[in-house]
Amino acid sequence: MMRLQRFLALGGIASRRKGEELITEGRVTVNGRVVTELGTKVDPDRDKVSVKGQRVLAQRHVHLLLYKPGGYVTTASDPEGRLTVMDLVQRPAGERLYPVGRLDYNTEGALVLTNDGDLAFALMHPRHGVRKTYRAKLKGTLRRDEVELLAGGVVLDDGTKTKPAEVHLIGDTGRHTWLEITLREGKNRQIHRMGDAVGHPVLKLVRVAYAGLTLEGLKPGKWRRLTDEEVAGLRERSGARSTVVRRQAPPPRGRGRGR
Repeated sequence: MMRLQRFLALGGIASRRKGEELITEGRVTVNGRVVTELGTKVDPDRDKVSVKGQRVLAQRHVHLLLYKPGGYVTTASDPEGRLTVMDLVQRPAGERLYPVGRLDYNTEGALVLTNDGDLAFALMHPRHGVRKTYRAKLKGTLRRDEVELLAGGVVLDDGTKTKPAEVHLIGDTGRHTWLEITLREGKNRQIHRMGDAVGHPVLKLVRVAYAGLTLEGLKPGKWRRLTDEEVAGLRERSGARSTVVRRQAPPPRGRGRGR
């Protein structure tokens, strides 16, 4: 037996938090009966669970790493009709994947896509402080004290202060400065706002590593499946528990377009 919101996560419907919202809103039925109690448990082999009238089956977990290029929205769909990161990956019919966290429209870099709701929830939870490393091109030449300020924490435009970060100087052209910045938090557009806070706007941003995964071997717009060892590493670093899924769906075909 498992909690209903956990079963929804295994089914690729939503994260556990979103699953809880679906339950409390009365959108989930178990054996034809609407269930709104978050403590409800189900038997994956016997109970019939539906969301908005659609049957939910636990799926084989799929974990992909995408090198997101600029010009794509980090979401499953976009009401404005813009291209999304889901347009870059191949999926079997009926397979529901969603991005873990967000990268801005013009930001490039490492992005995990999965239907593993438990792992996605753990990776995004602020308590776990998953490491995210970026290469940032900032306007102008940064002084040493400005680099130290970024590392120690700066006050953003909304009055909040960033937590300490790892900041290393990569290069200085005289007109621009390249930094490597590693964060353990994820405020909205944080690095752009950090650059603005010290008077050096960010001109280009690439996330080169996420939770121990790097872009090695990938080109912009390409993706690959994660190995079992990499998935185990993500679980260890995020504190996510392992899961056993009984029903399986076929994995994505291929290793990425044009790779």
